[in-house]
Amino acid sequence: MSAVPGVPIRDDTIRLGQFLKLANLIESGAEAKLVIADGEVSVNGETETRRGRQLVVGDIVEIGGMAARVDGDQP
Repeated sequence: MSAVPGVPIRDDTIRLGQFLKLANLIESGAEAKLVIADGEVSVNGETETRRGRQLVVGDIVEIGGMAARVDGDQP
């Protein structure tokens, strides 16, 4: 896989469901709930089924061959 694009967040953490929407990896919160529950999302290479999982800067989220990295707020 090529370089993983970074997606800046405002705070120190973000919930997985929110990040999927922010990174444009999914269309809606309802879709996030389904794909996470179905085990289609991984965080740092491990399947994650908790929509409320707190992500931190540096975490890499993957779904359907797409990936995004959590980046800190850009100055």
